[in-house]
Amino acid sequence: MQDQQRVRRTPLGLVAAVAGALLTVGGGAGWLAWNHATSTTAPAPTVSASPKLISPLTEEKVQVYWLNTVKNKIEVVPSSITVKNTDKPSEIIEAALKSLLMGPTDKGFATTIPKETKLKAVSLEADGVHVDLSKQFTTGGGSTSMTGRVAQILYTATSLDPTTKVWIKVEGKPLEVLGGEGLELEQPMTRENFKKNFDL
Repeated sequence: MQDQQRVRRTPLGLVAAVAGALLTVGGGAGWLAWNHATSTTAPAPTVSASPKLISPLTEEKVQVYWLNTVKNKIEVVPSSITVKNTDKPSEIIEAALKSLLMGPTDKGFATTIPKETKLKAVSLEADGVHVDLSKQFTTGGGSTSMTGRVAQILYTATSLDPTTKVWIKVEGKPLEVLGGEGLELEQPMTRENFKKNFDL
């Protein structure tokens, strides 16, 4: 009887041990299977190509304003030029004004600014753009010529911001009257008040 009980107890212990081992192995195999499944189904990390080096802009376009006859009427017309890029807007305006004073290269455009006119100084202040020109700016031409040259300076000086105020000086003094016909200028000037007060 004892032998039978011993025989019955031994298989039960063995079964428990084997079952435990199977659970352990099964759990490990299950973990391995799950881990393998997730690692194979998970998307492989994408390796982005190294970004292209973007070189900073070395040039910038700005508008210079010339005169042109459109339907028998003189108009101020823009022409794009390329200038050296800079983080100082005053330098861009200065380059545009210097290009203006050199005269147009396109035969379709004209200027009434005397060729001898020099840009003495230009600065961008809190109250607007200050432009100082040489005395040649005030010589020669009638009222239409005077009005045209003022418009060219005004529009070119405000090419970065059309709402900017402009102060024009000649030889360091505010330009109040231009030409022999006494073209009076109210300073500062804007494109808006120029359109109201002058007609080309």
